[in-house]
Parts: sequence; structure tokens; C-alpha cells
Amino acid sequence: MECDTSHALGDDNIQFCGLDIHNPVFLIAAGVVILSVALTLSMPEAAGQVFGATRDWAVKQLDWLFAASVNIYLLFCIAIALLPIGGIRIGGADAAPEYSTVSWVAMMFAAGVGIGMMFFGVLEPVTHTLNPPLGMEAALGFEERKQLGVAGSIFHWGLHAWGIYAVAGLAMAIFAFNYGLPLTVRSVFYPIFGERVWGWPGHIIDVLAVFATLCGLATSLGFGAQQTAAGLNYLFGLPNEDATQVAVIGVITTVALISVLLGMNRGVKRLSLINCILVGLLVGFVLLAGPTWNILAKIFHSTVEYFRYLPQFSNWVGRDDTAFIQDWSTVYWAWWIAWSPFVGMFIARISKGRTVREFMLAALLAPTIVNIVWFGALGSSALIGLQPGEETPVTQAVVADERARVLFLFLEGLPIAAISSLGALILIIIFFVTSLDSGSLVVDSITAGGKTNAPLAQRVFWCTFLGLISIALLLGGGLDALQAAVLAAGFPFIIVLLAMMTCLYIGLRRIRKEAS
Repeated sequence: MECDTSHALGDDNIQFCGLDIHNPVFLIAAGVVILSVALTLSMPEAAGQVFGATRDWAVKQLDWLFAASVNIYLLFCIAIALLPIGGIRIGGADAAPEYSTVSWVAMMFAAGVGIGMMFFGVLEPVTHTLNPPLGMEAALGFEERKQLGVAGSIFHWGLHAWGIYAVAGLAMAIFAFNYGLPLTVRSVFYPIFGERVWGWPGHIIDVLAVFATLCGLATSLGFGAQQTAAGLNYLFGLPNEDATQVAVIGVITTVALISVLLGMNRGVKRLSLINCILVGLLVGFVLLAGPTWNILAKIFHSTVEYFRYLPQFSNWVGRDDTAFIQDWSTVYWAWWIAWSPFVGMFIARISKGRTVREFMLAALLAPTIVNIVWFGALGSSALIGLQPGEETPVTQAVVADERARVLFLFLEGLPIAAISSLGALILIIIFFVTSLDSGSLVVDSITAGGKTNAPLAQRVFWCTFLGLISIALLLGGGLDALQAAVLAAGFPFIIVLLAMMTCLYIGLRRIRKEAS
């Protein structure tokens, strides 16, 4: 495969007001984003109705498509890890890793989960226990329902989620570091379009990637703003209302801009390591504060249930638990697919020097293990001692759909609640900052034609507008708006990811053939 990189590296970029604009990707993406934010903020009620209708239609009509696609992505990842092409090294046979394994896995994990893990860590296992998936409410005892509730949560955050990220990340890494093409989504499609990938076919792909990234990130930031406001209300009595959430996004966007100014190694890398340390401390605290051995036993049993029911969770045919499939699984798959350009490009950028097999093992297994421990510890601890029909502050908040308060109500039942809640709030904020920082980095790279050294003003622009998009969605419909955004962005990217798999396989086979 002969790749002409001279044009790929940005001949059609233009310099304007200190920006390095990849024309027309930046202009189209920025124009639509500015218009969308303006319309949503000027007509929040009408926007809320549109977002709500979009969300309801998508989860009912497209659930099968999302379910089938994520199964295909995961099976593909397992296959290429087991095949001989798994021995190919990203960047060539002599490439060395830029980051230590600990830093690499920490940054990968922080980019791929972030705020959502904090928001749903207690909420989701409790919800699935009260409303069991797979139509198991009558078939299982209450203790078994608890294990299935945790297993259902792991399903959404485990192998299937990371199979999506791994496809996008490995594809971009191989074509950037082994074929010398720009680190951007369009480069992956060189086997299909050839030199035309630098024209309108590539422009369309990159614009879709920008929209998917912005919507996926804005959803996470919206959840983070809701939970941060709830934490400020719990700890300091600040009113938990729209104004507080908007102020939270504004302040944290400012902090993220400081991280942007510090750069990758001093900003994102350090914050990612801090994230992992704080996650470990919070999990350790939950384990030590509760009946430790009981919680560990329940983590083990929930893990067994996850793998036991994985085929049933993955199957969408003949299911009666439509609430689980549509309101949870479909929204999650859309969210992860919308996140895939962001997470994929980020982990591609930090994965040079790793083999394909090493990449897949780390991308699939390490985050899944962490999420098993996370949801197992927090979910099991919240559910220990709960009896059928019993009401607790946590279950009352779940039933009342006061989602953002659930984590803090859970911590209230443990020792030193004020300290642990403050620690959880700090962790949410740091996840918020790393998502904004690394997200603006990825969008900036796409809109600059794959360049990783675009002017700083460009990253500042995208970081600022990520915050504005989150504000617009929160004010224009709240949860429905956030979910509608990821569903709308994730749908077209299903096809993009399927095509990326084909191009990745062609590219890997070509590398192996030339090496033999």
C-alpha cells in the first residue's frame, strides 16, 4: 500500500487569526456547533421537545443495530489478538513505548471511563436489582437479583464497551505510526478511498468524528455537572439547580484550560495518574468500611454471573426486558460509539511501541477488571443487607430518579462520610478536567488535519465550546437531551466503525505480508 503523505499532512490547511484550520473540516464543524449552541440556548423548551422525541425514537427503532454492531466489534478484537497479525508492533519492529505500562494503562483508563463511572457506580447496580434484566425478577431470589444487577452493570462497562474503543484506537494507531499518515480518523480509510481520502470523503468522515466526539463528551460533562452540583449541595448546602450546574461547567472549563496550557505530559498524564490513585483509594475505603470479605465474595459471584449471562446480555432477539435493552444498553452503546473517535485517537496517540496483541489485552482486559472491582465494590456494598420492599435513602433516590445524589447518599451510610464525599467530589472534578482537556486535544487534531502540534488557541477554542455544548444540552432538555445527542451522533458512526475494521484488517495483513 503506497501512501502519499505529502498532501495528507495539511496542504489544504489555512492560517487565520493564529489558527491552523483544516479547510473545510474546522469551518463546518465549528459553524454547526456555534449554530446549535445558539439555537438551543435561545429556544430551550423547543429544543427539549426535539431532543426527547429523538431519544424515544432512536432507542425503540435502532436497539437491534447497536446491539449487533457492538458484538461484531468485540469478536473482531478477540480475533486479531489471537491471529498471527497480533504480533505486529505499532510504529514498526523497532518502535519503543513512549510511556511506562502503568502510565499507559492509567491514561487509557481515565480517557475511556471518566465521569460516568462515578455517576453510575452505585446507581446502576441498584437500579438493575430493583428492575432485574433478562426477565429474571420471578426466577431469582433477592440475593441472586443483586448479583445479576451488578453483572448487568459490568456488561455495559466491560468487554463490549472497550471493544468499540479498541477498534478505533488500533486502526488509527496502525495507519498513523506504521503507514506514516496523519493521526486522524480519515487516514484509516486510505485502503478504500486511496488519495480521495484527502478530499470530500475524508472531510465527511472527520466531520462525523468531530460531532460524535463533541456529543459523547458533552453527555459525560453533563452528567458530571449534575453530580458535582449534587455534591456541592450535599456538602455545602449550595442550591442544586441549573444555575449551579452552569457555574460548575464554567469553573471546571477554566481549570481545564489551565491543563491545556500545561500540555499532555504535565497536564493529562499527571491528572490521569491522580485519577487512578483516587479511584483505588475510594474502592479501598468502601471495602474496608463495609464487611470486606462479604463484599469481595459478592464481587467474585457477580463476575461469575457476568460471564455466565454474557451471551444472554449480548442477544437482543426475543427479549422481554425492553427497558434494560433500550433505556440502558442502547444508550450506552451509542455513548461508547460516539466516544470512540475521542478515546480511540487518544489511546492511539499513547500506544506507539506496543504490539497489536498487547494493545488488545490492555484495552479489553485492564479496564474491564477495574470496572468489575468498581461496580462490584460500590454496588455490592450499597446492596448488602437490603431486603425486598425495603426503602433506603439510596433506593428512594433511585426510584425518584434523583440520580446525581445516589453516590453521596451511599457514602453517607459509611464512616467519615464528609471526608469520603469530598474525596469523591474531587475525583469527579478531576475526571471532568481530564475529559475536557483530552477531548479538546482530539477534536483539535481532527480539525487541524491530523496535526498534533496545532496552535494552542485552537485547543482553547474547542475546550471552551465543549463546555458551552454541555451547558446547552443541560438547559435544553437535561437527561433526554444528553441521551438524544449521543444516539444521534452514534448512529452514523456505527457504519464508520464497521468500515474501520475492514481497513484495519487490510492494513495489518499488508504489514505482515511485507515483513515475511
